[in-house]
Amino acid sequence: MPDATDPAPMNARRKFRREGEERRRQDLIEATLDSVAEYGLQGASLRTIALRAGVTAGLIRHYFPGKEELLQEAYATLVGRMTEHAKAALVAEDASPRQRLAAFVTANLNAPIIDTRVFSLWATFLGRAGADPALARAHREGYLGFRNEVEAVVAEVLAAEQRKPDASQLRHHAIAINAVIDGLWIEGCLAGEMFLPGELAAIGIKAVETELGLAPLEQFQEK
Repeated sequence: MPDATDPAPMNARRKFRREGEERRRQDLIEATLDSVAEYGLQGASLRTIALRAGVTAGLIRHYFPGKEELLQEAYATLVGRMTEHAKAALVAEDASPRQRLAAFVTANLNAPIIDTRVFSLWATFLGRAGADPALARAHREGYLGFRNEVEAVVAEVLAAEQRKPDASQLRHHAIAINAVIDGLWIEGCLAGEMFLPGELAAIGIKAVETELGLAPLEQFQEK
């Protein structure tokens, strides 16, 4: 038997329980996304989600007050995952700010971010945001989080070019670049077979360079 005077075993059990609960919570979110993808928002009932997650519907309420809160968390997870995939491209050794920006744009316009299932889920949730303030808030937070990442990398690029834009100029650039990426992303998700490999990314990089008044980086245009 563990020694009750020794805190280590009890701490280990508490840590294991926290990790187990977080895993179960994440499993419920994944089951929700799968259910919404297959049945839509109305068809993704707590019973359907519970069956897919392999738990009882009652257990879901241990983690989420109800279906609405679970849907909100699932949407926030979906959007946050897309941003995190794109941010991973910024972590490149020996890359210049412009190379990092190009890699960021490229990541947004390739798999796994360009994906018909991801787009379908995003559009499904967004279609309900107008009538659901919590989903609308999750959407705004996701949008602003992504735009902040764009603004930060743009600031690095312009600093390397010996340019010092003010806050309003950075905001303007980030809004425009976000719009370019969004538009090309939608095209890629809906009709990816119509484009050559790397074509959307090349167009995106060129549009971003034009927005920022930069000379083209030929090595990225050729990829």
